[in-house]
Amino acid sequence: MQAFRQAVEARDSAAIEALLAENVVFTSPVAFKPYPGRAITAAILRGVMRVFEDFRYVREITDAGGHDSTLIFEATVDGKHVTGADFIHTDEAGRIDDLMVMVRPLSAANALAAAMGAQFERIQAEAAEQIQRENATL
Repeated sequence: MQAFRQAVEARDSAAIEALLAENVVFTSPVAFKPYPGRAITAAILRGVMRVFEDFRYVREITDAGGHDSTLIFEATVDGKHVTGADFIHTDEAGRIDDLMVMVRPLSAANALAAAMGAQFERIQAEAAEQIQRENATL
């Protein structure tokens, strides 16, 4: 998905969030349960941007129908080289409704888990604040 790729490469968190469906489900490479909802997904992606160094997409694969894409990336986290894939599905409106991330090797996945674990209190607070703002405008 070109728009998501461009937003991530530009580190534009507002543009990334605008591409997420309200009911998006984020599946983490280092957590057992998926995370449903735009607020938590956007907060997690901001956390990822804080922990990944030298992030770059190196390949993009999209199905003929345009609803399924895979973006292959490379990055560094805590001195470990990470290779990973973002598996993206979009709904009929073109918004991301499913985002699953996988990373390798195991040493990099462990480093990512530790780095994101250190971010998670902030991530949860950001998501809660966003939900409060959205509810206040209803």
